[in-house]
Amino acid sequence: MAAAVAGGGLVVCNSSHKLRLPSLKKAKMASDLAFVTSQFGGIKISCTHLQLPNPIPSAPLTLPLRPVARRVCPFTGKKANKANKVSFSNHKTKKLQFVNLQYKKIWWEAGKRYVKLRLSTKALKTIEKNGLDAVAKKAGIDLRKE
Repeated sequence: MAAAVAGGGLVVCNSSHKLRLPSLKKAKMASDLAFVTSQFGGIKISCTHLQLPNPIPSAPLTLPLRPVARRVCPFTGKKANKANKVSFSNHKTKKLQFVNLQYKKIWWEAGKRYVKLRLSTKALKTIEKNGLDAVAKKAGIDLRKE
């Protein structure tokens, strides 16, 4: 069942019948009425206080976005490797070999605090050898933000 306003009245469309209800002009003139009750089952049809949301916001909407944890090491750039899983019958299926990423709290000497990082075990060995500041500087990572 569909309804549409045409020529000041409400037209109710059923598959083959069209019924014309009394005009809504009288109800629109009375500003104190908030709704009109139709003759069919007391259905309330709102005719005042319509407020549509502003389609274009005045200021750009910025939501606090948290970074998504990807399976990529930020220090070494290591990521998943595409490989074939080979069965005994030499049937090959695609698979991913992921990086061994670990969450670690590492002491940052320049900042005099611990920094929680998600890095690969290869990056851990590199940090132990060269130091956190040198590896972060080479990778272009600012440790003050984290």
